[in-house]
Amino acid sequence: MTNPATVLWDMDGTLVDTEPYWIRAETELMHAHGLPWSEEQGLEFVGNELLTSATMMQEAGLSLPAPLIVETLMDAVIAQIRTSVPFRPGALELLAELNAERIPCVMVTMSYRPLAEAVIASCPPDSFVGLVAGDEVSAGKPDAEPYLRGAALLDLDPADCVALEDSKPGLASAEAAGTIAVGVPHLVDLEPRPGRILWPSLVGHGVEDMRRLVGVRSA
Repeated sequence: MTNPATVLWDMDGTLVDTEPYWIRAETELMHAHGLPWSEEQGLEFVGNELLTSATMMQEAGLSLPAPLIVETLMDAVIAQIRTSVPFRPGALELLAELNAERIPCVMVTMSYRPLAEAVIASCPPDSFVGLVAGDEVSAGKPDAEPYLRGAALLDLDPADCVALEDSKPGLASAEAAGTIAVGVPHLVDLEPRPGRILWPSLVGHGVEDMRRLVGVRSA
């Protein structure tokens, strides 16, 4: 059976469970300015481009420039990452299997490059051969551009690539790009649809599962 040409990994919520770090950073920033914030509000941000999330915080009353909001949140999350990297169940095992099978991996994230590089540095050596970061695209998820760029980094057809996503905007982006998009829901439920691929977890799924998906696409 044919291997995927590459595996395109979302970061937050798929590779690592940083969403609680983001929600904590948002809450601390809002509270520092005397504004209420809840976990439910934080969950609305899952998968968003960071400037979109910053704009939503401004709409909730935070009177800071959007770039400063993003920088403040990102610095807080990086500090937490340097203390502990919360890998999602099955993620490190899948990375190791892909590496053993010489299937390259590219990270496609709406987090900015400094945070993404901090996470990659915490992964086993040679886990990722490329990175598409949120501060390097003209249109973030759910637009197709991030995943199109991820495939283009290796001069690949997106249809030959498997994408792993946990969020609604991210899965929509991967599907719009024409990848073999796999939804692995975490904090937010993903809507089942005809033809949509959903895995309950990365645990128990590996290269053989991806080969089957490639075979179905090629049939």
